[in-house]
Amino acid sequence: MDKSKQHHLEETNVEFAEWNESEPEAIDGYEPDTEEERKLVRKIDLYILPTMWLMYLLSYMDRTNIGNAKTAGMQKDLHLSSNEYSLALVVFFIFYVICEVPSNMILVRFKPSIFLPTIMFLWGCVTIAMGWVPNYQTLVGLRCIVGVLESGFAPGVLLLLSSWYKPNEQAKRFGVYISAAILSGAFGGLIAGAIERNFDGAHGIAGWRWLFIIEGAATAGWSIIASFILMDFPANTKRLSERERELAIKRLQYGRPPSSEEKMGHLRALKLAVTNWRTWLFCVGYMAIVGASTLSYFYPTLVAGLGYTGFHIQYMTVPIFVVAFVCTIITSVFMDKRPHIRGYVLGAWMTLSMLCAIITCAVYDFKARYALLVLMASGLWASNALALAYASSTFGSMAPESRGIALAIVNGMGNLASIYGSYLFPSNEAPKYLKGFGVISGLCFTGVVAYLALQILLRKYRS
Repeated sequence: MDKSKQHHLEETNVEFAEWNESEPEAIDGYEPDTEEERKLVRKIDLYILPTMWLMYLLSYMDRTNIGNAKTAGMQKDLHLSSNEYSLALVVFFIFYVICEVPSNMILVRFKPSIFLPTIMFLWGCVTIAMGWVPNYQTLVGLRCIVGVLESGFAPGVLLLLSSWYKPNEQAKRFGVYISAAILSGAFGGLIAGAIERNFDGAHGIAGWRWLFIIEGAATAGWSIIASFILMDFPANTKRLSERERELAIKRLQYGRPPSSEEKMGHLRALKLAVTNWRTWLFCVGYMAIVGASTLSYFYPTLVAGLGYTGFHIQYMTVPIFVVAFVCTIITSVFMDKRPHIRGYVLGAWMTLSMLCAIITCAVYDFKARYALLVLMASGLWASNALALAYASSTFGSMAPESRGIALAIVNGMGNLASIYGSYLFPSNEAPKYLKGFGVISGLCFTGVVAYLALQILLRKYRS
Protein backbone atom coordinates (compact mmCIF):
# COMPACT_ATOMS: atom_id res chain seq x y z
CA MET A 1 0.00 0.00 0.00
CA ASP A 2 1.48 3.41 -0.93
CA LYS A 3 2.18 6.07 1.68
CA SER A 4 -0.68 8.38 0.68
CA LYS A 5 -3.27 5.64 1.05
CA GLN A 6 -1.78 4.50 4.33
CA HIS A 7 -1.84 8.06 5.68
CA HIS A 8 -5.47 8.45 4.60
CA LEU A 9 -6.46 5.23 6.36
CA GLU A 10 -4.73 6.30 9.55
CA GLU A 11 -6.61 9.63 9.55
CA THR A 12 -9.87 7.93 8.73
CA ASN A 13 -9.71 5.34 11.45
CA VAL A 14 -8.17 7.23 14.32
CA GLU A 15 -11.40 8.11 16.10
CA PHE A 16 -13.16 4.78 15.77
CA ALA A 17 -13.30 3.27 19.20
CA GLU A 18 -13.03 -0.36 18.21
CA TRP A 19 -10.03 -0.04 15.92
CA ASN A 20 -6.48 -0.66 16.94
CA GLU A 21 -3.62 1.27 15.44
CA SER A 22 -2.67 -1.29 12.83
CA GLU A 23 -3.54 -1.19 9.17
CA PRO A 24 -6.89 -2.82 8.21
CA GLU A 25 -6.66 -6.57 7.90
CA ALA A 26 -6.19 -7.87 4.35
CA ILE A 27 -9.24 -9.36 2.66
CA ASP A 28 -8.67 -12.16 0.17
CA GLY A 29 -9.07 -10.99 -3.39
CA TYR A 30 -9.71 -7.37 -2.47
CA GLU A 31 -7.57 -4.41 -3.50
CA PRO A 32 -8.88 -1.04 -2.28
CA ASP A 33 -9.65 1.93 -4.49
CA THR A 34 -9.60 0.12 -7.82
CA GLU A 35 -11.53 1.34 -10.84
CA GLU A 36 -13.97 -1.55 -10.33
CA GLU A 37 -14.67 -0.39 -6.77
CA ARG A 38 -15.08 3.25 -7.79
CA LYS A 39 -17.54 2.16 -10.47
CA LEU A 40 -19.46 0.10 -7.90
CA VAL A 41 -19.63 3.03 -5.44
CA ARG A 42 -21.00 5.26 -8.21
CA LYS A 43 -23.64 2.64 -8.96
CA ILE A 44 -24.57 2.34 -5.27
CA ASP A 45 -24.80 6.13 -5.06
CA LEU A 46 -27.04 6.24 -8.12
CA TYR A 47 -29.48 3.74 -6.67
CA ILE A 48 -29.53 4.94 -3.07
CA LEU A 49 -28.79 8.68 -2.82
CA PRO A 50 -31.33 10.28 -5.24
CA THR A 51 -34.10 7.92 -4.11
CA MET A 52 -33.33 8.37 -0.42
CA TRP A 53 -32.90 12.13 -0.86
CA LEU A 54 -36.34 12.64 -2.37
CA MET A 55 -37.94 10.27 0.13
CA TYR A 56 -36.46 12.23 3.03
CA LEU A 57 -37.31 15.58 1.47
CA LEU A 58 -40.97 14.56 1.22
CA SER A 59 -40.83 13.00 4.68
CA TYR A 60 -39.56 16.19 6.23
CA MET A 61 -42.07 18.32 4.33
CA ASP A 62 -44.90 16.13 5.62
CA ARG A 63 -43.53 16.45 9.15
CA THR A 64 -43.01 20.22 9.13
CA ASN A 65 -45.76 21.52 6.83
CA ILE A 66 -47.91 22.04 9.90
CA GLY A 67 -45.83 25.18 10.59
CA ASN A 68 -46.64 26.56 7.15
CA ALA A 69 -50.28 25.54 7.52
CA LYS A 70 -50.47 27.39 10.84
CA THR A 71 -49.50 30.76 9.36
CA ALA A 72 -51.62 30.07 6.25
CA GLY A 73 -54.85 29.98 8.27
CA MET A 74 -55.07 26.60 10.00
CA GLN A 75 -54.77 28.09 13.48
CA LYS A 76 -57.63 30.46 12.83
CA ASP A 77 -59.90 27.94 11.07
CA LEU A 78 -59.48 25.26 13.74
CA HIS A 79 -59.46 27.80 16.59
CA LEU A 80 -56.13 26.54 17.92
CA SER A 81 -54.54 28.10 20.97
CA SER A 82 -50.74 28.28 21.23
CA ASN A 83 -50.71 25.28 23.60
CA GLU A 84 -52.97 23.25 21.33
CA TYR A 85 -50.67 23.88 18.36
CA SER A 86 -47.66 22.84 20.46
CA LEU A 87 -49.46 19.65 21.49
CA ALA A 88 -50.15 18.86 17.82
CA LEU A 89 -46.39 19.06 17.29
CA VAL A 90 -45.54 17.05 20.40
CA VAL A 91 -47.76 14.02 19.82
CA PHE A 92 -45.96 13.32 16.54
CA PHE A 93 -42.62 13.03 18.34
CA ILE A 94 -43.97 10.95 21.22
CA PHE A 95 -45.08 8.18 18.88
CA TYR A 96 -42.09 8.73 16.61
CA VAL A 97 -39.62 8.13 19.46
CA ILE A 98 -41.49 5.14 20.92
CA CYS A 99 -41.59 3.26 17.61
CA GLU A 100 -38.08 3.91 16.25
CA VAL A 101 -36.18 1.06 17.92
CA PRO A 102 -38.85 -1.62 17.23
CA SER A 103 -38.95 -0.43 13.63
CA ASN A 104 -35.22 -0.99 13.08
CA MET A 105 -35.48 -4.40 14.77
CA ILE A 106 -37.96 -5.29 12.05
CA LEU A 107 -36.02 -3.65 9.21
CA VAL A 108 -32.74 -5.48 9.89
CA ARG A 109 -34.55 -8.76 9.09
CA PHE A 110 -36.68 -7.30 6.31
CA LYS A 111 -36.11 -5.73 2.88
CA PRO A 112 -35.66 -1.93 2.89
CA SER A 113 -36.98 -1.75 -0.68
CA ILE A 114 -40.34 -3.01 0.61
CA PHE A 115 -40.47 -1.75 4.18
CA LEU A 116 -39.49 1.89 3.63
CA PRO A 117 -41.72 2.61 0.59
CA THR A 118 -44.67 0.88 2.31
CA ILE A 119 -44.61 3.05 5.42
CA MET A 120 -44.01 6.09 3.20
CA PHE A 121 -47.12 5.35 1.13
CA LEU A 122 -49.20 4.99 4.28
CA TRP A 123 -48.08 8.26 5.90
CA GLY A 124 -48.62 10.03 2.56
CA CYS A 125 -52.24 8.88 2.63
CA VAL A 126 -52.63 10.08 6.22
CA THR A 127 -51.15 13.47 5.25
CA ILE A 128 -53.75 13.76 2.49
CA ALA A 129 -56.44 13.05 5.08
CA MET A 130 -55.16 15.99 7.15
CA GLY A 131 -56.51 18.23 4.41
CA TRP A 132 -60.01 17.46 5.66
CA VAL A 133 -59.54 17.70 9.42
CA PRO A 134 -62.69 19.25 10.93
CA ASN A 135 -61.29 20.04 14.36
CA TYR A 136 -58.31 20.05 16.71
CA GLN A 137 -58.94 16.53 18.03
CA THR A 138 -58.80 14.97 14.55
CA LEU A 139 -55.62 16.90 13.76
CA VAL A 140 -53.92 15.48 16.87
CA GLY A 141 -55.09 11.95 16.06
CA LEU A 142 -53.72 12.06 12.52
CA ARG A 143 -50.42 13.53 13.72
CA CYS A 144 -50.09 10.53 16.07
CA ILE A 145 -50.54 8.13 13.14
CA VAL A 146 -48.00 10.00 11.00
CA GLY A 147 -45.55 9.78 13.92
CA VAL A 148 -45.93 5.99 14.12
CA LEU A 149 -45.47 5.53 10.37
CA GLU A 150 -42.58 7.97 9.92
CA SER A 151 -40.70 6.51 12.90
CA GLY A 152 -39.31 3.72 10.73
CA PHE A 153 -37.93 5.92 8.00
CA ALA A 154 -35.05 8.00 9.41
CA PRO A 155 -33.42 5.21 11.49
CA GLY A 156 -33.96 2.85 8.57
CA VAL A 157 -32.07 5.16 6.24
CA LEU A 158 -29.27 5.54 8.81
CA LEU A 159 -28.93 1.76 8.98
CA LEU A 160 -29.01 1.45 5.19
CA LEU A 161 -26.29 4.06 4.68
CA SER A 162 -24.07 2.56 7.38
CA SER A 163 -24.49 -0.85 5.69
CA TRP A 164 -23.21 0.29 2.29
CA TYR A 165 -20.42 2.82 2.87
CA LYS A 166 -17.00 2.80 4.49
CA PRO A 167 -16.51 5.17 7.47
CA ASN A 168 -14.49 7.64 5.38
CA GLU A 169 -17.29 7.74 2.79
CA GLN A 170 -20.15 8.44 5.15
CA ALA A 171 -19.92 12.16 5.96
CA LYS A 172 -20.70 13.20 2.38
CA ARG A 173 -23.59 10.74 2.16
CA PHE A 174 -25.07 11.89 5.46
CA GLY A 175 -24.61 15.44 4.22
CA VAL A 176 -26.70 14.57 1.16
CA TYR A 177 -29.27 12.94 3.45
CA ILE A 178 -29.61 15.97 5.74
CA SER A 179 -29.59 18.36 2.78
CA ALA A 180 -32.98 16.90 1.87
CA ALA A 181 -34.38 18.09 5.20
CA ILE A 182 -32.77 21.49 4.72
CA LEU A 183 -34.06 21.97 1.19
CA SER A 184 -37.46 20.65 2.18
CA GLY A 185 -37.65 23.72 4.39
CA ALA A 186 -36.77 25.95 1.45
CA PHE A 187 -39.07 24.12 -0.95
CA GLY A 188 -41.72 23.89 1.73
CA GLY A 189 -41.73 27.66 2.04
CA LEU A 190 -41.89 28.15 -1.73
CA ILE A 191 -44.54 25.47 -2.21
CA ALA A 192 -46.59 26.68 0.74
CA GLY A 193 -46.49 30.23 -0.60
CA ALA A 194 -47.48 29.13 -4.10
CA ILE A 195 -50.30 26.88 -2.87
CA GLU A 196 -51.66 29.52 -0.53
CA ARG A 197 -51.61 32.13 -3.27
CA ASN A 198 -52.99 29.99 -6.11
CA PHE A 199 -55.18 27.36 -4.47
CA ASP A 200 -56.77 29.18 -1.57
CA GLY A 201 -60.54 28.76 -2.01
CA ALA A 202 -60.27 26.41 -5.00
CA HIS A 203 -63.23 24.00 -4.93
CA GLY A 204 -64.18 25.60 -1.63
CA ILE A 205 -61.04 24.29 0.11
CA ALA A 206 -58.74 26.58 2.08
CA GLY A 207 -55.13 26.99 0.95
CA TRP A 208 -53.64 25.34 4.05
CA ARG A 209 -55.78 22.26 3.41
CA TRP A 210 -54.49 22.06 -0.17
CA LEU A 211 -50.99 22.12 1.30
CA PHE A 212 -51.60 18.80 3.08
CA ILE A 213 -53.42 17.26 0.12
CA ILE A 214 -50.82 18.10 -2.53
CA GLU A 215 -47.75 17.23 -0.46
CA GLY A 216 -49.32 13.99 0.80
CA ALA A 217 -50.16 12.94 -2.77
CA ALA A 218 -46.56 13.60 -3.85
CA THR A 219 -45.29 11.42 -0.98
CA ALA A 220 -47.60 8.50 -1.78
CA GLY A 221 -46.75 8.72 -5.48
CA TRP A 222 -42.98 8.72 -5.00
CA SER A 223 -43.13 5.82 -2.56
CA ILE A 224 -44.44 3.59 -5.34
CA ILE A 225 -41.60 4.59 -7.67
CA ALA A 226 -39.01 4.20 -4.89
CA SER A 227 -39.97 0.58 -4.33
CA PHE A 228 -38.58 -0.24 -7.79
CA ILE A 229 -35.29 1.63 -7.26
CA LEU A 230 -34.21 1.41 -3.62
CA MET A 231 -31.56 -1.18 -2.74
CA ASP A 232 -31.66 -3.70 0.07
CA PHE A 233 -28.56 -4.73 2.07
CA PRO A 234 -25.32 -5.79 0.33
CA ALA A 235 -25.88 -9.50 0.95
CA ASN A 236 -29.41 -9.66 -0.47
CA THR A 237 -29.92 -6.82 -2.94
CA LYS A 238 -31.13 -7.75 -6.41
CA ARG A 239 -29.88 -4.51 -7.98
CA LEU A 240 -26.29 -5.80 -8.16
CA SER A 241 -24.63 -8.79 -9.82
CA GLU A 242 -23.12 -11.57 -7.73
CA ARG A 243 -19.62 -10.17 -8.32
CA GLU A 244 -20.76 -6.67 -7.29
CA ARG A 245 -22.38 -7.99 -4.10
CA GLU A 246 -19.18 -9.86 -3.23
CA LEU A 247 -17.10 -6.72 -3.78
CA ALA A 248 -19.56 -4.60 -1.77
CA ILE A 249 -19.22 -6.95 1.21
CA LYS A 250 -15.42 -7.22 0.99
CA ARG A 251 -14.89 -3.45 0.78
CA LEU A 252 -16.94 -2.98 3.95
CA GLN A 253 -15.03 -5.72 5.77
CA TYR A 254 -11.80 -3.93 4.81
CA GLY A 255 -13.07 -0.39 5.39
CA ARG A 256 -14.43 -0.74 8.93
CA PRO A 257 -13.55 -2.49 12.17
CA PRO A 258 -14.15 -6.26 12.25
CA SER A 259 -17.70 -7.05 13.27
CA SER A 260 -19.73 -10.13 13.88
CA GLU A 261 -22.14 -10.90 11.07
CA GLU A 262 -23.85 -13.75 12.91
CA LYS A 263 -27.54 -13.44 13.53
CA MET A 264 -28.42 -12.62 17.11
CA GLY A 265 -31.66 -12.33 19.01
CA HIS A 266 -33.38 -8.98 19.44
CA LEU A 267 -32.81 -8.97 23.21
CA ARG A 268 -29.08 -9.65 22.91
CA ALA A 269 -28.69 -6.99 20.22
CA LEU A 270 -30.63 -4.53 22.38
CA LYS A 271 -28.44 -5.31 25.38
CA LEU A 272 -25.22 -4.75 23.44
CA ALA A 273 -26.49 -1.40 22.15
CA VAL A 274 -27.78 -0.01 25.44
CA THR A 275 -24.75 -1.08 27.49
CA ASN A 276 -22.30 0.71 25.21
CA TRP A 277 -21.37 4.07 26.80
CA ARG A 278 -20.79 5.58 23.36
CA THR A 279 -24.48 5.18 22.54
CA TRP A 280 -25.54 7.41 25.42
CA LEU A 281 -22.91 10.10 24.94
CA PHE A 282 -23.97 10.36 21.31
CA CYS A 283 -27.57 10.58 22.55
CA VAL A 284 -26.74 13.58 24.74
CA GLY A 285 -25.01 15.38 21.88
CA TYR A 286 -27.71 14.62 19.33
CA MET A 287 -30.51 15.56 21.73
CA ALA A 288 -28.85 18.94 22.11
CA ILE A 289 -28.71 19.41 18.32
CA VAL A 290 -32.27 18.29 17.64
CA GLY A 291 -33.68 20.16 20.64
CA ALA A 292 -32.11 23.39 19.42
CA SER A 293 -33.18 22.61 15.83
CA THR A 294 -36.88 22.66 16.78
CA LEU A 295 -36.35 26.32 16.02
CA SER A 296 -37.10 25.35 12.40
CA TYR A 297 -40.76 24.69 13.26
CA PHE A 298 -41.07 28.33 14.23
CA TYR A 299 -39.23 29.95 11.31
CA PRO A 300 -42.50 31.24 9.79
CA THR A 301 -43.59 32.57 13.19
CA LEU A 302 -40.25 34.27 13.83
CA VAL A 303 -40.09 35.69 10.30
CA ALA A 304 -43.58 37.14 10.79
CA GLY A 305 -41.97 39.37 13.40
CA LEU A 306 -40.13 41.13 10.57
CA GLY A 307 -43.45 42.56 9.46
CA TYR A 308 -44.19 40.19 6.57
CA THR A 309 -47.66 38.76 6.06
CA GLY A 310 -49.37 36.05 4.02
CA PHE A 311 -47.32 34.12 1.49
CA HIS A 312 -44.41 36.54 1.89
CA ILE A 313 -43.73 34.88 5.28
CA GLN A 314 -43.20 31.54 3.55
CA TYR A 315 -40.80 33.01 0.98
CA MET A 316 -38.67 34.75 3.63
CA THR A 317 -37.86 31.40 5.27
CA VAL A 318 -36.09 30.23 2.10
CA PRO A 319 -32.75 32.10 2.56
CA ILE A 320 -32.36 30.50 6.00
CA PHE A 321 -32.37 27.03 4.48
CA VAL A 322 -30.26 27.92 1.44
CA VAL A 323 -27.35 29.18 3.57
CA ALA A 324 -27.67 26.14 5.87
CA PHE A 325 -27.54 23.85 2.82
CA VAL A 326 -24.28 25.39 1.57
CA CYS A 327 -22.65 25.14 5.02
CA THR A 328 -23.74 21.53 5.46
CA ILE A 329 -22.41 20.36 2.09
CA ILE A 330 -19.05 22.10 2.58
CA THR A 331 -18.69 20.61 6.07
CA SER A 332 -19.63 17.10 4.91
CA VAL A 333 -17.15 17.07 2.04
CA PHE A 334 -14.35 18.39 4.25
CA MET A 335 -15.01 15.93 7.07
CA ASP A 336 -14.55 12.85 4.86
CA LYS A 337 -11.01 14.14 4.34
CA ARG A 338 -10.42 14.95 8.04
CA PRO A 339 -12.66 12.53 10.00
CA HIS A 340 -10.28 12.53 12.99
CA ILE A 341 -11.42 16.04 14.03
CA ARG A 342 -15.18 15.53 13.80
CA GLY A 343 -15.70 16.20 17.51
CA TYR A 344 -13.82 19.49 17.32
CA VAL A 345 -15.76 20.67 14.25
CA LEU A 346 -19.06 19.75 15.91
CA GLY A 347 -17.99 21.74 18.96
CA ALA A 348 -17.15 24.74 16.75
CA TRP A 349 -20.49 24.74 14.92
CA MET A 350 -22.44 24.35 18.16
CA THR A 351 -20.45 27.20 19.71
CA LEU A 352 -21.40 29.46 16.79
CA SER A 353 -25.09 28.62 17.23
CA MET A 354 -24.84 29.13 20.99
CA LEU A 355 -23.32 32.60 20.57
CA CYS A 356 -25.99 33.58 18.03
CA ALA A 357 -28.75 32.46 20.44
CA ILE A 358 -27.20 34.45 23.30
CA ILE A 359 -26.85 37.60 21.18
CA THR A 360 -30.44 37.21 19.95
CA CYS A 361 -31.61 37.45 23.57
CA ALA A 362 -29.99 40.88 23.80
CA VAL A 363 -30.72 42.26 20.31
CA TYR A 364 -34.27 43.24 19.40
CA ASP A 365 -33.70 44.69 15.95
CA PHE A 366 -35.59 42.28 13.69
CA LYS A 367 -33.20 42.52 10.75
CA ALA A 368 -30.25 41.73 13.01
CA ARG A 369 -32.24 38.86 14.52
CA TYR A 370 -32.95 37.50 11.04
CA ALA A 371 -29.20 37.49 10.23
CA LEU A 372 -28.48 35.73 13.53
CA LEU A 373 -31.24 33.22 12.79
CA VAL A 374 -29.55 32.37 9.46
CA LEU A 375 -26.18 31.75 11.16
CA MET A 376 -27.77 29.79 14.00
CA ALA A 377 -29.64 27.52 11.59
CA SER A 378 -26.48 26.92 9.53
CA GLY A 379 -24.56 25.76 12.59
CA LEU A 380 -27.33 23.43 13.72
CA TRP A 381 -27.96 21.83 10.32
CA ALA A 382 -24.24 21.29 9.63
CA SER A 383 -23.93 19.72 13.10
CA ASN A 384 -26.89 17.43 12.45
CA ALA A 385 -25.36 15.80 9.38
CA LEU A 386 -21.91 15.48 10.92
CA ALA A 387 -23.26 14.04 14.19
CA LEU A 388 -25.05 11.24 12.34
CA ALA A 389 -21.94 10.36 10.32
CA TYR A 390 -19.85 10.44 13.52
CA ALA A 391 -22.23 8.04 15.31
CA SER A 392 -22.59 5.71 12.32
CA SER A 393 -18.84 5.29 11.79
CA THR A 394 -18.17 4.87 15.52
CA PHE A 395 -20.78 2.08 15.69
CA GLY A 396 -19.19 0.36 12.66
CA SER A 397 -17.73 -2.46 14.77
CA MET A 398 -21.16 -3.58 15.98
CA ALA A 399 -23.10 -6.43 14.43
CA PRO A 400 -25.86 -5.19 12.09
CA GLU A 401 -28.64 -5.82 14.61
CA SER A 402 -26.89 -3.91 17.41
CA ARG A 403 -25.77 -1.15 15.06
CA GLY A 404 -29.33 -0.66 13.85
CA ILE A 405 -30.63 -0.45 17.42
CA ALA A 406 -27.85 1.93 18.54
CA LEU A 407 -28.52 4.27 15.62
CA ALA A 408 -32.27 4.12 16.30
CA ILE A 409 -31.67 4.96 19.97
CA VAL A 410 -29.52 7.97 19.08
CA ASN A 411 -32.01 9.20 16.50
CA GLY A 412 -34.98 8.45 18.74
CA MET A 413 -33.57 10.07 21.86
CA GLY A 414 -32.51 13.02 19.74
CA ASN A 415 -36.05 13.48 18.51
CA LEU A 416 -37.28 13.16 22.10
CA ALA A 417 -35.85 16.65 22.49
CA SER A 418 -38.40 17.84 19.96
CA ILE A 419 -41.13 17.23 22.54
CA TYR A 420 -40.03 19.99 24.89
CA GLY A 421 -38.62 21.99 21.98
CA SER A 422 -42.15 22.38 20.67
CA TYR A 423 -42.98 24.61 23.65
CA LEU A 424 -40.01 26.97 23.36
CA PHE A 425 -41.76 29.73 21.41
CA PRO A 426 -45.30 30.32 22.76
CA SER A 427 -47.15 33.15 21.05
CA ASN A 428 -47.57 35.08 24.30
CA GLU A 429 -43.78 35.63 24.41
CA ALA A 430 -43.63 37.30 21.00
CA PRO A 431 -41.69 39.05 19.64
CA LYS A 432 -38.64 38.61 21.92
CA TYR A 433 -38.98 34.88 22.71
CA LEU A 434 -36.30 35.16 25.40
CA LYS A 435 -37.09 31.76 26.93
CA GLY A 436 -36.81 30.00 23.58
CA PHE A 437 -33.46 31.47 22.58
CA GLY A 438 -32.15 31.08 26.14
CA VAL A 439 -32.93 27.36 26.15
CA ILE A 440 -31.39 26.95 22.70
CA SER A 441 -28.14 28.54 23.92
CA GLY A 442 -28.08 26.08 26.84
CA LEU A 443 -28.72 23.11 24.54
CA CYS A 444 -25.91 24.22 22.25
CA PHE A 445 -23.54 24.41 25.20
CA THR A 446 -24.53 20.86 26.16
CA GLY A 447 -23.75 19.76 22.60
CA VAL A 448 -20.32 21.41 22.71
CA VAL A 449 -19.44 19.55 25.93
CA ALA A 450 -20.76 16.20 24.63
CA TYR A 451 -18.89 16.22 21.33
CA LEU A 452 -15.63 17.49 22.77
CA ALA A 453 -15.91 14.70 25.36
CA LEU A 454 -16.46 12.16 22.56
CA GLN A 455 -13.47 13.51 20.66
CA ILE A 456 -11.26 12.95 23.71
CA LEU A 457 -12.75 9.71 25.04
CA LEU A 458 -12.90 7.88 21.70
CA ARG A 459 -9.18 8.51 21.31
CA LYS A 460 -8.45 7.41 24.86
CA TYR A 461 -10.63 4.29 24.98
CA ARG A 462 -10.10 2.46 21.71
CA SER A 463 -11.05 -1.01 22.92
